Amino acid sequence: MARRSRHRLLLLLLRYLVVALGYHKAYGFSAPKDHQVVTAIEYQEVILACKSPKKTISSRLEWKKLGRSVSFVYYQQALQGDFKDRAEMIDFSIRIKNVTRTDAGKYRCEVSAPSEQGQNLEEDTVTLEVLVAPAVPTCEVPSSALSGTVVELRCQDKEGNPAPEYTWFKDGIPLSENSKLGSQSTNSSYTVNTKSGTLQFNTVSKLDSGEYSCEARNSVGHRRCPGKRMQVDDLNVSGIIAAVVVVALVISVCGLGVCYAQRKGYFSKETSFQKSSSASKATTMSENDFKHTKSFI
Repeated sequence: MARRSRHRLLLLLLRYLVVALGYHKAYGFSAPKDHQVVTAIEYQEVILACKSPKKTISSRLEWKKLGRSVSFVYYQQALQGDFKDRAEMIDFSIRIKNVTRTDAGKYRCEVSAPSEQGQNLEEDTVTLEVLVAPAVPTCEVPSSALSGTVVELRCQDKEGNPAPEYTWFKDGIPLSENSKLGSQSTNSSYTVNTKSGTLQFNTVSKLDSGEYSCEARNSVGHRRCPGKRMQVDDLNVSGIIAAVVVVALVISVCGLGVCYAQRKGYFSKETSFQKSSSASKATTMSENDFKHTKSFI
């Protein structure tokens, strides 16, 4: 009994081995490589390398760009799409001569070749990161402000990769992130956010008047927006008081004028005149109605 059970176990193992070898020969096997990350500066060149064995006559190579939809980059021994005019093949690798930000993404090379065990398939994945210099940032600087109020200046760039940091300048001099270390020509109540690009004055003063500009900078390059002037004026308290007094006087004079007119009876005379005119209109209308009725009879 023990010998029969051993024979059955050996037969089962042989069957599994035959099935596995048959499957391996029919479908081949995949040998994925380590994931690569390649960094390139926009408008320069980059090589996407496919780490695989040496190219042979029987080798078949395909490059694909992965995403929501998979697109062919190299297929049937030819570059596809816009890579035709600005890329070339170096063995299994692709050399892109003019990288654009739209080229960023994940790529996969697939190399298949027949072998004794069946069809051998090897894959390699490459992620391309494209660095982009900032564009001229948009700067929001108010042309005027009142002393003692809160004022915020904004600076933003939407193209730079990696995300740029921002530096504000007043009259060509950079403002420190720490307001206590700033220039004496500026008060000490401002804050600079180098990540978001905001410059906020908690209590703006006349010393803060000047020309402001902002620079966006990352590892690729930097750009600055044109300077804009902000004028800070003190609140004219005496002028506001004088205006209030004038308005109060005007209202008082108008009130006295109305009271005087009522005492003199101007409003009552006007009312009696309106009543007499309306009565005469009614008499005229009744006479006309009588004439119309008489002529009808």
